[in-house]
Amino acid sequence: MVPRLLLRAWPRGPALGPGYPCRPLSASTGPGQYLQHSLVPTMHYQDSLPRLPIPKLEDTIRRYLSAQKPLLDDGQFRKTEQFCKSFENDIGKELHEQLVAQDKQNKHTSYISGPWFDMYLTARDSVVLNFNPFMSFNPDPKPEYNNQLTRATNMTVSAIRFLKTLRAGLLEPEVFHLNPAKSDTDSFKRLIRFVPSFLSWYGAYLVNAYPLDMSQYFRLFNSTRLPKPTRDELFTDDKAKHLLVLRRGHFYIFDILDQDGNIVSASEIQAHLKYILSDVSPAPEFPLAYLTSENRDVWAGLRQQLISSGNEETLRKVDSAVFCLCLDDAPIKDLIHLSHNMLHGDGTNRWFDKSFNLIIAKDGTAAVHFEHAWGDGVAVLRFFNEVFKDSTQAPAVTPQSQPATTDSSVAVQKLSFKLNDALKTGITAAKEKFDAIVKTLTIDCIQFQRGGKEFLKRQKLSPDAVAQLAFQMAFLRQYGQTVATYESCSTAAFKHGRTETIRPASIFTKKCSEAFVRAPSKHSAGELQQMMVECSKYHGQLTKEAAMGQGFDRHLFALRHLAAARGVALPDLYLDPAYRQINHNILSTSTLSSPAVNIGGFAPVVPDGFGIGYAVHDNWIGCNVSSYPGRNAREFLQCVEKALGDMFDVLEGKPIKT
Repeated sequence: MVPRLLLRAWPRGPALGPGYPCRPLSASTGPGQYLQHSLVPTMHYQDSLPRLPIPKLEDTIRRYLSAQKPLLDDGQFRKTEQFCKSFENDIGKELHEQLVAQDKQNKHTSYISGPWFDMYLTARDSVVLNFNPFMSFNPDPKPEYNNQLTRATNMTVSAIRFLKTLRAGLLEPEVFHLNPAKSDTDSFKRLIRFVPSFLSWYGAYLVNAYPLDMSQYFRLFNSTRLPKPTRDELFTDDKAKHLLVLRRGHFYIFDILDQDGNIVSASEIQAHLKYILSDVSPAPEFPLAYLTSENRDVWAGLRQQLISSGNEETLRKVDSAVFCLCLDDAPIKDLIHLSHNMLHGDGTNRWFDKSFNLIIAKDGTAAVHFEHAWGDGVAVLRFFNEVFKDSTQAPAVTPQSQPATTDSSVAVQKLSFKLNDALKTGITAAKEKFDAIVKTLTIDCIQFQRGGKEFLKRQKLSPDAVAQLAFQMAFLRQYGQTVATYESCSTAAFKHGRTETIRPASIFTKKCSEAFVRAPSKHSAGELQQMMVECSKYHGQLTKEAAMGQGFDRHLFALRHLAAARGVALPDLYLDPAYRQINHNILSTSTLSSPAVNIGGFAPVVPDGFGIGYAVHDNWIGCNVSSYPGRNAREFLQCVEKALGDMFDVLEGKPIKT
């Protein structure tokens, strides 16, 4: 199974040298129609972005075998080596040449973009738990602004300011600055904006700045994944001006942009949201939203029935809405409840197919839950950061603000759907399936308080490498083996880049984990430290390769996709049980760090796996883990905590506690 939940923003870890700063949130221009007025047009660098390289076939095979080494015994490894050798010298060579030729004819995109869209859109599993992740916002630093109505109004206005700024070309381009003192300055921006678009990337490169691909951004708004038999479609209607609001399973819409494309006044938006929050209608007997949690073919059939029953225009309003705002009736109890609520909720108050749902709980706790086919973490995280910054630093309304005196009963339209018996049966079946699967999901989290990024960097260790090493040690302690591990890394440094896989399980992590878990007393503190250094160096190399498009996963995936498209029999390499095993990612991991993010998470990508969302902060490490029956998230986290504690003991010159 292809690993799927890809949150990691580019670049992370030590990909481009230790100690680089997080991207600063952009300067705000205060309340108004726009978040900012960038000196450089938003898409200025897009045309000149470098193309995603196709690795050399021999490099891909070498990297693939290195990743297989810790997972296989000698006999299995020799067989896999043979499969690789014959693939490299025969059908693999032909497919690689065809892929390179095809790529040369499609210079407007990347070799992975089409196959990656296909992978997501042809998948028939429910998007809930299998694909869609969430990121939750930190609370507003001013407690009184966390009132549900106040925060919903402010975040909605900030989200629409982002939309307006993006579409006007006034949003700052997404750029990774290695030397911000030179490149993140007004003087450089004034200069670079006069460099033609087809050359602008090179100008940024000369001052050590790396513009990132922004081709996914337009799908943030007015977009929905539509269920279709065998392959879904991504739908966008950027002319629509209305917001979709869900509350208690009811659907409401109202215009958030006026006829001239200006944002409706914040006091009117507040009035409309207050009106929706005051609706005392009981929850519908057959909540339509459950259908978006169904198997995609089942949902495609039911959607067709909805259309045939006279709901086409109403569905169009749902699909074309600027985004979906979910107003929940319950407050959040703790971080575990937060994760369950934002990852899946009760199924009645989310439209899981929308590009994103902005969820605001009764106590003002907020999160973004997003559909993954259209884009990756880079676009969502930029939106997330800007909305947090704008809504907290330049809020459109205050807790004392009075809603406009407007007739919301006219402006707000409550949508109703005509449901026949077959649709009611379909909704009931979807609810039963949804309830059954979410009941099996366990989520737990820890905060390791002994230290984080600052301490580890002083030890000359990659913080990301240490976190990944802790997961390897934890699984070895809990289950006695090393298994396929996936860490996502963005390739947004390239035109239409998506993601590449870092493979954190290596011969180095296996050796180090076995020393720490099975025989710490047989090794001196110096030897254990040296093993950690080796792991860190190798992880740094893998991370850099992945960010530069030099992993092996996407290349092998594209070759397999090409073979299927050309009707070629699946080469033996892909039939090798070792290939199946390395793509059955028992440890699926993803990290992001931002001052706006409280916690993020996703479900395991395989039934016997763990979904591990984590962040290494300056002085602590957070980890949010999900599992299904057969795996134990709580025990795994206890083992992670033990592993981190042991490593910190060694680094501080203390004996490891048994």
